[in-house]
Amino acid sequence: MLLRNQQHSKWKPLIKQFEAVLGKNGVVQRKEELITYECDGLTSYRQRPAVVVLPRTTEQVAEIVKICDRNSIPFIARGSGTGLSGGALPIEDCVLIVTAMMRQILKVDLENQQVIVQPGVINNWVTQTVSGAGFYYAPDPSSQIICSIGGNVAENSGGVHCLKYGVTTNHVLGLKLVLPDGTITEVGGQVPEMPGYDLTGVFVGSEGTLGIATEITLKILKTAESICVLLADFTSVEAAGAAVSDIISAGIIPAGMEMMDNLSINAVEDVVATGCYPRDAQAILLVEIDGLAIEVATNKQRIADICKQNGARNITTANDPETRLKLWKGRKAAFAAAGHLSPDYYVQDGVIPRTQLPFVLQEIENLSKQYGYRIANVFHAGDGNLHPLILYNNSIPGALEQVEELGGEILKLCVKVGGSISGEHGIGADKRCYMPDMFTQTDLETMQYIRQAFNPKGLANPGKIFPTPRTCGEAARAELANKFDSVERF
Repeated sequence: MLLRNQQHSKWKPLIKQFEAVLGKNGVVQRKEELITYECDGLTSYRQRPAVVVLPRTTEQVAEIVKICDRNSIPFIARGSGTGLSGGALPIEDCVLIVTAMMRQILKVDLENQQVIVQPGVINNWVTQTVSGAGFYYAPDPSSQIICSIGGNVAENSGGVHCLKYGVTTNHVLGLKLVLPDGTITEVGGQVPEMPGYDLTGVFVGSEGTLGIATEITLKILKTAESICVLLADFTSVEAAGAAVSDIISAGIIPAGMEMMDNLSINAVEDVVATGCYPRDAQAILLVEIDGLAIEVATNKQRIADICKQNGARNITTANDPETRLKLWKGRKAAFAAAGHLSPDYYVQDGVIPRTQLPFVLQEIENLSKQYGYRIANVFHAGDGNLHPLILYNNSIPGALEQVEELGGEILKLCVKVGGSISGEHGIGADKRCYMPDMFTQTDLETMQYIRQAFNPKGLANPGKIFPTPRTCGEAARAELANKFDSVERF
């Protein structure tokens, strides 16, 4: 009872301050309503925030952050909650600043090929807004119909087209930021290269640890004259991997190049029923090329020849938008389709050199057999960004711990062959203990200096990115255990 009274007395005046800024409808405090926000796309860990606030403007975000700063209350920014590394995972006794109501497209400047948006704008809305004028926004995560631009900025998200056009940081020109003390500032500008330190580049991918982006200036691209998608199916994953390396070695840079293994193929056909993916194929390769019509026609034939030389059985091509969309539909639904295969799945996000694809995929298969869990492989083959989905049943005691260990071994494998522990999902709470496998102590200390320069009190998204003395799973469970279940909310 004493604990409940202490919590009540602590938060009651703070909530009044939040309501003065946002109104009562802008503050979520009831226990049953807070359940919605207790995790992001990484559902293995859950923790209710103490309070959720729903600002609509930069000024409101700044006022909320100032209240947190004055009272030394940790705060975490969250967009659509689709992140897969626990980057928006609440911690105990925190304020969750949800930007989902900040969803205005503030300015469309076609002449200068840029758009200014609030962080709650959904990724796909940007392309929908400018497509009629012949433009599009290139970064396209698989969750693009629900993920927000603010979250994309925080995690430096990629997508199918990152091979040729780059990830989010390559398409952000400028940012309006609320720093952890509530100061409003701007970095970058309206041109691609600004003099001085690249503070925009520092902020993109910082996972909410340096502040909150409240306005984002994005670069948009002119739609290509011609676009073609090729679907090639192979009798082995190794053959498909070899085709990927040969395509790049030939000097061809596709807009996107994706691979799916047999387990993934059958999962999406069961759920989406595209009828395009041969169920008996051990792997399929989806290659999209764009550019001038003559360039696309030439590269289409070259890619088809390379795939055939590497043992492709069949090659399907599509130039019209409807058929292209149909070919991509299964790949875009692959993560969702994994739910058809298993009650739960744990997805990892590592990067390897393309030349290591056959070796690493074989090692992942060996790890699958060793640990006794099926792994579906869906990934951005062109830039070596793997997304192994480990299938398991969370209701079985100890299964999550085993799956986490298996996922960790895959990440260590990626680093061992010269790769990275993250391509686009970020580090968050899930992968922070693997940072020393990739970075030296000096590297990590240097990163902390940057974090402390922006966030000296450590209030902005604490406990993310950087390792703790514990193992990942132990740290997450210890720090994110729901200690507030026994505390009555008001």
